[in-house]
Amino acid sequence: MYTVLVNTYKPLMKISVIISFLVISSLENASAQNAYVKLGQQALMDGNFKVAVAQLEKACLVDSTNANALWMLGYSYYHSENYKKSIAAYTKELSIKPTDARAYYYRARAKSYLGKDNQLSTADKEKYLLGVIFDLTKAISIDPNDINNNYYQTRGIAYREYGLFKLQATGRFFDKARGISALKASISDLEKILSSNPERTDIAALIDISKQKLDEATAHHN
Repeated sequence: MYTVLVNTYKPLMKISVIISFLVISSLENASAQNAYVKLGQQALMDGNFKVAVAQLEKACLVDSTNANALWMLGYSYYHSENYKKSIAAYTKELSIKPTDARAYYYRARAKSYLGKDNQLSTADKEKYLLGVIFDLTKAISIDPNDINNNYYQTRGIAYREYGLFKLQATGRFFDKARGISALKASISDLEKILSSNPERTDIAALIDISKQKLDEATAHHN
């Protein structure tokens, strides 16, 4: 009986030590991550995005599932003009928190900047331009009552940019009908804002631009 007790006691002691070690390691990791997150958040609030990126990258290495840290990292990358990394961070954040309208919005903004790169291939340019529209449409579906109208305004501009791209592209990417359709969608989005905010002269000016481009496209189309 004594032998049995001794043989079962030692493994139990080992398991206890292992569990204690794992708990302590987990607490240490959580403490380190919290410190990185706090430092990153403070740097972000101070507008020091380079420091924010450095701290938040460390936080995400400790725990790649922290949606809050990933969101701030994407935002810091965005304001550091590192748009590809911003997109990657927001994509990870959205895999954890798929109903985050603001993450879709900023991912769309990052894609918009990349879509303006004249060094891109035509295929990549279209991918980014369509990605902007997709992300903003998701944001609108999640938060259709966006009080600042950022989603509709940004999508209205994105539709115009995509429309002009289709009208000016060459080869298989040229599509006049799709370009005209996108310009009409641009006007529709912007008019939604103006109808509830008639004092927005900036929106009225954006509508005029889209209407002018549409008139030019339909004149050539006819």
